[in-house]
Parts: sequence; C-alpha cells; structure tokens
Amino acid sequence: MKVLVIEDDPGIIEYITMAFGVGWPESEITSAQRGLTGVEFVERETPDIVILDLGLPDISGFEVLTRIRGFSDVPVLIVSVRDSEHDIVKGIELGADEYVVKPFGQLELMARVKALVRRHTPNLTAKIAKGPLSFDPVSGVLALRQKKILLTRTEGIIVALLIKNAPAVVTISEIAEAIWGEDYNGSADTLRVYIKRLRAKIEIDPSIPVFILAKPGRGYLLQLP
Repeated sequence: MKVLVIEDDPGIIEYITMAFGVGWPESEITSAQRGLTGVEFVERETPDIVILDLGLPDISGFEVLTRIRGFSDVPVLIVSVRDSEHDIVKGIELGADEYVVKPFGQLELMARVKALVRRHTPNLTAKIAKGPLSFDPVSGVLALRQKKILLTRTEGIIVALLIKNAPAVVTISEIAEAIWGEDYNGSADTLRVYIKRLRAKIEIDPSIPVFILAKPGRGYLLQLP
C-alpha cells in the first residue's frame, strides 16, 4: 500500500512511519513537507491513502484537501492539533474521510487507517433499490426518479444502509461501525455532518427533510413515499 504523509514536522513523519513499520510493514511511505508538493504527488503517484496535517508552510491543509478533491477520491485522514468542532466539521465538509487530533497513539492511527482502507475497498457490486431510489455502489450514483446524484464513498455507505433497512431505523452505532469500523465517542456529531450533506443533495428542502429522517437518540431512517 502506498501512503503519502503531508506533514512539515519530521518528528511526526518519523512517528507515523514507525507506526506503519509495526502495524503495516509492507506499506510504502512517502512524505511531502509542503502542501503543493503533496497535491502534485497525489496526482502523479495515486497513493492509496493520504495523511494530511493542516498547518503547512505554504498553503493550508484545507486548501490541499480542496485541491485533491478536485481530481481524486483517495481516502484522506487529517491529523492536526486543532481540536475545535469548527475545524473538524470543516475538514469533513471539504471531503476528509477521518479526523484525528494530535497527539495520537500509534495503535489508534493504524486502527483508523485500516478502517478507512476497509471501507474504501468495494464490497458491494449489485445495485440496490427501493421505491423511487436506486443506488449503484460501483459508480456511486444514486438515482432518484429522473435525477442522478453522485455520492462520495462515505455517503454511499450511509445511503446503502438506509435503503436496505428502510423503513426501519438504522442506529448511530450501526452506521458508525460500517463507516469507521467502530462506534467511537463523537461519531454521532460527525455523522450529523454527513447526513446534512446527503440531505442537501437529495431533499427538495433540506431544512424540511422527507426522505432521510432522524430518530433522536437512536439513528436515522429512510422514508419512502
């Protein structure tokens, strides 16, 4: 597996390299200490996963993420000392797949990486449909009547779960485990961001959803007309 670490702190690069040396020794680790260099590497070498710091010397990690998402859906894991809800939400909304706050343990990092790789490995090939909705996991296209909506992999996981279980409630824990491999503290808040993005794509009026409904304290369900 090819791993790109976009980070300007040599100590953190060494720490991450050591983590992979123990937890995934066959990985090939490459680092870039500048954001623009990292973007060029992603476009040229197509790594399997990107570990991205936000505080870079040339452009911000958010700008790096935005540029990468302009041409690639490679899994991106943000590692940063910034622990505010604003920064975490911004990272996810710009397309990050995971956000880990520094300092972090090597075991935690590898668990997050392996969960990301698992969920980005296609495990569904057949289309699933219910009511006016049809989802193709291979292309990531959700068809709603005559409208076709392109979903990210994470959004696709959520939609697939909701369609397969409709009209039953899918719990927060079930969705978190499907996305991240475990239900962690704070997963409900992160999930709300993804639900908000999905509603913006699917609902006529996202503020008054008719398809994706929340059951406070439990989870979400897909309501079909």
